[in-house]
Amino acid sequence: MQHISERIQALSPSATLAMSQKSNELKASGVDVINLSVGEPDFNTPDHIKAAAKRAIDENYTFYTPVPGYMSLRKAIAKKLKDENGVDYKPEQIVVSGGAKQSLCNVILSTINPGDEVIIPTPAWVSYVEMVKLAGGTNVLLPATIDMDFKITPRQLEEAITDKTRMILLCSPSNPTGSVYSKEELQGLVDVIAKYPDVLVLADEIYEHINFTGAFTSVASFPEIADRVVIINGVSKAYAMTGWRIGFCAGPEWVAKATTKLQGQYTSGCSSIAQKAAEAAYTGSQECVEEMRQAFERRRNLVVELARQIPGLQVNMPQGAFYLFPEVSSYFGKRAGDRVIENSGDLTMYLLEVAHVATVDGAAFCLPGYIRLSYATSDDNIREAMRRIGDALAKLQ
Repeated sequence: MQHISERIQALSPSATLAMSQKSNELKASGVDVINLSVGEPDFNTPDHIKAAAKRAIDENYTFYTPVPGYMSLRKAIAKKLKDENGVDYKPEQIVVSGGAKQSLCNVILSTINPGDEVIIPTPAWVSYVEMVKLAGGTNVLLPATIDMDFKITPRQLEEAITDKTRMILLCSPSNPTGSVYSKEELQGLVDVIAKYPDVLVLADEIYEHINFTGAFTSVASFPEIADRVVIINGVSKAYAMTGWRIGFCAGPEWVAKATTKLQGQYTSGCSSIAQKAAEAAYTGSQECVEEMRQAFERRRNLVVELARQIPGLQVNMPQGAFYLFPEVSSYFGKRAGDRVIENSGDLTMYLLEVAHVATVDGAAFCLPGYIRLSYATSDDNIREAMRRIGDALAKLQ
């Protein structure tokens, strides 16, 4: 007997993880696959962070941790938010979780009721809409295409807000596009949000430090709405700590209490060792962050240059994160032998099976007609992957 709940049946599997699994299966069978599907830095965790984790084991940080995280870590996060973002949060307003993904889901499950509307600019990370589904909320998707640099306008936002709107979810720098909202662009959105005091803003800032604009503005730094912004961040991307699973939310104290209550019932506090490593990440030297950022910027320039040489790929210049999100509809209707490319999903499978390069269908990010490439890999891999993609696309007639 199988009895799967309706809530789980309603969820879609993660397209990024699914493509990564297909890529790994091909690799296991002996195929030389270059994986551009995973949003994960290819750097090792910096040595001083690993040393802190080893020290934590030796010092017996091996017992249950407080549900919202060690106080020392929450103080370190509060200092980071003050020093780097100019926003004031007490440790009691911060909850540490098993990755930014859990932090996001905690906040959504703690604040969204069935029927509540959540506005999500698209393209958007694959899990946002699924988390809203879990909470019984209604997704309101606002599309922003490549000609808009994948950023919504204040007018779009104003027209989407209704009396059922409970939350607006913003991600800057963006996954999957790499777009970054400037301070002026955020001000335009804030001017709209300020009119609606019952609307929360959930700000996913996990790619904050992988930013090529020279400046980062947190939406929480605007005083008009600061008391109803919840920041989501963590150590995965900036410090190459994806496997350590440490993220946090910082927001109104009532949100922190609600997420602590939820987390206390289904995971409790997260890894003691990982928390001590994260504390070292926030309090130690930040040179490693800048070194990785520079490498990502170099790779960004390389992948854009190579993509622009491929006829039919329409690309913009991403300002952050480590993704390129080219428009690929010019290949629709073309064929190679018996194979016809009808949509972006067909194209990603064609690139995997013919070019042996793993990418992700833009439909997974709520914007079909595009594909996502992660350039969080070596320069040599980028060059070879783009050569393969160009050769494979040239076969389509």
